[in-house]
Amino acid sequence: MEEMVVEALIFGDAKSRVMAAKQVGQFTRKQRHKIPEKDIIPPLISMLHSQDYEAIEASLLALLNLAYGSERNKILIGRFGAISVIAMVLQLQNESLCGLAIAALLTLSSCMANKVEIVKSGAVEHLLYLLRSQFFTARNMIISLDIISVLHNLSTCHEIVPRIAVSGGGVALLLQIINSSEKSSEMVEKAAAVLENMVCSSDAAMKEAAETAGCVGVLVEAMEEGSRLCKEYAVGILLRLCRSCRESYRGVILREGAMAGLLQLTVDGTATAREKAKALILLLRDCPNRGGGGGQRNPQTQAKNVLLEEVMSQIDRGDRAGMSVAVLEEMIAKLRT
Repeated sequence: MEEMVVEALIFGDAKSRVMAAKQVGQFTRKQRHKIPEKDIIPPLISMLHSQDYEAIEASLLALLNLAYGSERNKILIGRFGAISVIAMVLQLQNESLCGLAIAALLTLSSCMANKVEIVKSGAVEHLLYLLRSQFFTARNMIISLDIISVLHNLSTCHEIVPRIAVSGGGVALLLQIINSSEKSSEMVEKAAAVLENMVCSSDAAMKEAAETAGCVGVLVEAMEEGSRLCKEYAVGILLRLCRSCRESYRGVILREGAMAGLLQLTVDGTATAREKAKALILLLRDCPNRGGGGGQRNPQTQAKNVLLEEVMSQIDRGDRAGMSVAVLEEMIAKLRT
C-alpha cells in the first residue's frame, strides 16, 4: 500500500493523487514518520495550488497527519515551502478549508524552526482577519481558539513578537476578545497569554495596548473574574504597563479599582501571580498623596488607606505571623465596598 501511495502521489493523475493523499491518514505512526523520505511532501504541496477544493482538502489532511507527533516532519514540511501556500489557502472563501489550514498552521507553529517562516508568509494578517470576522459566530469558536493558539505559539519566539504586534491591530483585537468573552473561558485565557507575551516582549505591543481605549479596565476585570492563569497573565500585563510609565498608569489602575483584586491574588493566586501582584501593589501604594493641593482628604478614602496599610502589613509578614486567610479576605472585601 505504501509504495502505491507514493507512486500515485508522484506520478498519478489528479484523481489518483487525491485518493492517495486520503490514504496517508491510514498509515501507522512509524510509516508517517518515514514516508516523507520518499519525496511525497512536494506533490502534496503542489496539490494546494489546485482549483479543486477536494484536492486541497486531501492535501491538508495528509500534511496534518504527517506533521502530527513528528518534529522532523514539521521541519520538512516547512522546509519544502508548504507554509506560504497554506497561508494562501486562508484567503479562500471556504470555511472547511480555512479550518484545516489553521489546524495545519497550529501544528507547524509548535515547531521553533517554522515560527519565523509563518510570520514571513503573511499568515498572521490573514489569521487576524479571520479572527475578527468569525469571532462573534458561535459555531466558529473552535476555529477562533485555534487561531489564538497559533498566535500563542508564535508569541513565545521573542524575535518575531514585534512583527506580530504590528500586524493588523492584533493587540486591540485580543483586548476586544478578553472584554467580550466569558472571563473564565479558555478563549480569554489564551488571548491573555498571547497578550502578555507580546506586551512583555515588544515595546510596540505595549504602546498599542496602552493606547487602546479601556485597556486597563478590561485587564482589571480579567484579573478579578478570569481563570487562575488568566488572572496571572492580566496582572503581568498591568505590571508591565505600570513599570513602563509609573506616573501615567498608577492613577488609572487605582481608579479602575484594581487594589482589592490585587490583594486577593496575593492570597489565592498562582505563585507567579502572587509575586506579580505584590510587585504591582508596591508600585501603586508607594506614592505621594493623590489628593493633591494639600486639601482635606475624603474620610472614606482615608479609612480605606488605613485599611490598605493594615492588609499590606499582614501580607508583608506572611507565613511568619501565621496570617489568617479568612481575616485577610474579610479586610479585602471591605476595600471593595
